[in-house]
Amino acid sequence: MSHASEFVVVANRLPVDRVTGEDGTASWRRSPGGLVTAIAPVMQRRKGAWIGWSGAPGEELEPFEEDGMSLVAVPLSAEEVELYYEGFSNATLWPLYHDVIATPIYKRRYWDAYVAVNRRFAEAAAGVAAQGAMVWVQDYQLQLVPAMLRQLRPDLRIGFFLHIPFPPVELFHQLPWRRQIIEGLLGADLVGFQRPGAAANFLRLARRITESGRAQGPVVQVGDRQVRAQAFPISVDVGELAELIARPEVRERSEEIRADLGGAKILLGVDRLDYTKGIGQRLEAFGELLEDGELKPGEAVFVQIATPSRERVEQYQLLRDEIEQLVGRINGEHAQIGVPPVHYLHNSYNRDELAALYLAADVMVVTPLRDGMNLVAKEYVACRADLHGSLVLSEFAGAADELRRAFQVNPYDIDGLKQTLLTALRAEPAEQARRMRSMRRRVIEHDVDRWAREFLEALEGH
Repeated sequence: MSHASEFVVVANRLPVDRVTGEDGTASWRRSPGGLVTAIAPVMQRRKGAWIGWSGAPGEELEPFEEDGMSLVAVPLSAEEVELYYEGFSNATLWPLYHDVIATPIYKRRYWDAYVAVNRRFAEAAAGVAAQGAMVWVQDYQLQLVPAMLRQLRPDLRIGFFLHIPFPPVELFHQLPWRRQIIEGLLGADLVGFQRPGAAANFLRLARRITESGRAQGPVVQVGDRQVRAQAFPISVDVGELAELIARPEVRERSEEIRADLGGAKILLGVDRLDYTKGIGQRLEAFGELLEDGELKPGEAVFVQIATPSRERVEQYQLLRDEIEQLVGRINGEHAQIGVPPVHYLHNSYNRDELAALYLAADVMVVTPLRDGMNLVAKEYVACRADLHGSLVLSEFAGAADELRRAFQVNPYDIDGLKQTLLTALRAEPAEQARRMRSMRRRVIEHDVDRWAREFLEALEGH
């Protein structure tokens, strides 16, 4: 890349993964996942630059072009991956921001690496951005970048978006570096959150923690600058999903899945293997329904896809063991020959296969214990143009604010979850259609393009 960019995205990862072909040649392809799905189309239209890590420790790459985007790789050593990414980002911030479902680990070495890596990202953005450019920083791994970048390039217009929940004051105050995080975020002109409650939490903290921060409504006055905090609930690429479900091979695969499962009602879970996702609670509820005789063997099957995640982190290794033991117990007690009631798949699947699964599923089960948004819930709704199927949705997912006609549930309440699963399974087609029509209207009108457009218009108009 030989020119400065008017629009820059800064994220922990580049939006591409390296793939090796059958002939051994390496190439890049667009990464799966909510963030890339959401922002890549905007990047392509604006011909911007994306700054992020390639995913390979110790690798240094020259800037390159891929999938209509200019990509600038920030190198991370193996030690930085361990301390900044697996450490501070995912062993400290992730559990703290998700209601301390797991105990956060506070280590000074983690924090020091987080500061150093955030500074490297800020310097990379400062070097790529044109005069007066717009820079959009993404997510919890890079919360210090806005203030660092502001110091390096006061001419820039800086936005920050947090894709995960933002905790209440009482939890955030545990963090030894709470002031530095808030001051880092206050380097932005606009700080975006998934839910209004998260923006309110941030504003309360800004009021308490910063000596110079004075909050009025959604605005914090920091010196001579105003920082706005606002909710912008992220969404999905409805057009891409509509194109996927229209493909004959996807529809054929959907019918094949139903036939393979013997005509049983299909409950589906699609998650990263993470302790925030409530996978254990939903499987426990399903197992008890079989145990109680509320569901007969062969009447319903549960397909749980658990995409591998952070496998070097001990908490995730323990979670995998727990889930696999639970699946083994349910299948051991309730399987018939050739017909296990739980199909557990610890693997990644491409978009075609996921779309086929969404079309095949009678009940989509999305029961996180805490989630910033959860795009799986919205993807399922976007794929159900036939108005069939039921969505069981945790009230602790950000998507619950918008998908009010889902069968909402408290995933900690196993009895309530059992009853909700039964109700969703047995809902009449007319009720399914009423609920799905309402949810589809919301998802179609508030798609990912609208999310990005509203955030960027708010940033441009700041």
